[in-house]
Amino acid sequence: LLLLSPPYRSSANGSDPVQFYLSVYGALAAGNTVFTLLRAFLFAYGGVCAAKNIHVTLLHKVLQAPVSFFDATPTGRIMNRFSSDLFTVDDSLPFIMNIFMAQLFGLVGAIVVMCYGLPWMALVLLPLAGVYYCVQKYYRFTSRELKRLGSVTLSPIYSHFAESLSGLAIIKAFRATDRFTRENEARLELNQRCQFAAVAVMHWLDVRLQMMGVVIVVSLAALAVLEHHLRGVDPGLVGLAIAYALGINGRLSGLVSSFTQTETQMVSVERVQEYRGIASEEAHRHPTHVSPDWPQGGALTFDKVFLTYRPGLPFALNGISFCINSWEKVGIVGRTGSGKSTLFSVLFRIVDVQHGAIYIDNQDISKLALKQLRSNLAIIPQDPFLFSDTVRNNLDPKGSYQDHELWEVLEKCHLKSFVLDQGGLQAEVAERGRDFSCGQRQLLCLARAMLFKAKILCIDEATASVDQDTDVLLQKTIRSEFVNSTVLTIAHRPNTILDSDRVLVLQGGRVLEFASPHDLLQDPRSALSRLLSKSHLLS
Repeated sequence: LLLLSPPYRSSANGSDPVQFYLSVYGALAAGNTVFTLLRAFLFAYGGVCAAKNIHVTLLHKVLQAPVSFFDATPTGRIMNRFSSDLFTVDDSLPFIMNIFMAQLFGLVGAIVVMCYGLPWMALVLLPLAGVYYCVQKYYRFTSRELKRLGSVTLSPIYSHFAESLSGLAIIKAFRATDRFTRENEARLELNQRCQFAAVAVMHWLDVRLQMMGVVIVVSLAALAVLEHHLRGVDPGLVGLAIAYALGINGRLSGLVSSFTQTETQMVSVERVQEYRGIASEEAHRHPTHVSPDWPQGGALTFDKVFLTYRPGLPFALNGISFCINSWEKVGIVGRTGSGKSTLFSVLFRIVDVQHGAIYIDNQDISKLALKQLRSNLAIIPQDPFLFSDTVRNNLDPKGSYQDHELWEVLEKCHLKSFVLDQGGLQAEVAERGRDFSCGQRQLLCLARAMLFKAKILCIDEATASVDQDTDVLLQKTIRSEFVNSTVLTIAHRPNTILDSDRVLVLQGGRVLEFASPHDLLQDPRSALSRLLSKSHLLS
């Protein structure tokens, strides 16, 4: 700027001043280009690195979160964190911060040029700065709240979409398509209202900033005319100041808009940061190390176990105590809500007990590492889940076994011919294993348990949704292949418990009866006898 003032209008050695000024201008333009590219690169690269670290940490935290987190958090909200919020951190936030820095330094430069050309302009800019501060503060507060409302109304859209997709067959079967469409449109409309309000607020800001820009340009022109009549001004500096003043409106608008967007998009960072604070399942634990061959027998002991899923709710397990011997086959029966599935939840430490202890081969499982505990347990759930991967990776995710071992367990589970028809061990499994029937998925889970040689096998009403033939195959394989393992079966059909060593009858989270089925059936007043007398409820 000093090079444009009168003392520097001619060069000291008589050379052409125009050539000199052009050289200086070219050097400044080149420097500006280099620094602009450097700034853009640093923001882009830094944003990618930060987003990658945040995504890895967020994924680790969610995967390590306790089940209670998923019970209380809708799926759509989690999807929103990994989609919309992470996109903001990865793409939008670095981009808008780059624009904010450019607008900030551009505005500062414009103000310096105007005040250098016409120092009296500072008297006009000072009160306008106060007005600008009040306007942008009011706009920022409103825009930030609208952004929060937009984010809040976006999660129900994701949740509704995920629920509709998972229950599409049921929705069509009950002819509820129109109702779900209306619900989706209502959620979309609510979100669009927030988006429309945000656009309206932005236009409100533009009108006021344009008025401020008009005041600045008119004031600058008036001061230039007034000072010219009083003592004279440099036309070059006045022209430069007016040129910068004409663009001041865009810089004012760009600065407050980019700053507001930066501030509102930091909401996504806050939301992601909340998930980074999720406590893991093994937080504040110091696991006990046991021998690699643990457990050897599979003896199981529940010692006065109390469990409630949330404070204020009744106990799902209310002081349960019982002992199961090594290699024993135990059937578990009871009405809905009696605590059958909760037994497996505490055994796998999906939920932690409030009081009492659970022992496997005299080892308190609460003091074990989760990986060590769960790797020695196997379960056949009601609704088996298969990953979208090969049959081999579903059976042996770690690649610890040879192909002939996998074929051996598949043959014992009567799945060999089916897997061969699908293309062998490298055949791709469709999403959630939909190319397998429910019974075949359960047989595949059984094959996995046989492969790992689990000492404790848990069967959670695995025969509740399969045909009689699959039930026979399951029971036959379990009897022959798990002779040296402890088997716990939540019974659904009478024949799954009548050949058990003992039967555990639960009611209201308490042990009602625990004896051999033969002894219990000798007493017609026993709870097991009453359940079996209504065999049509179990068959």
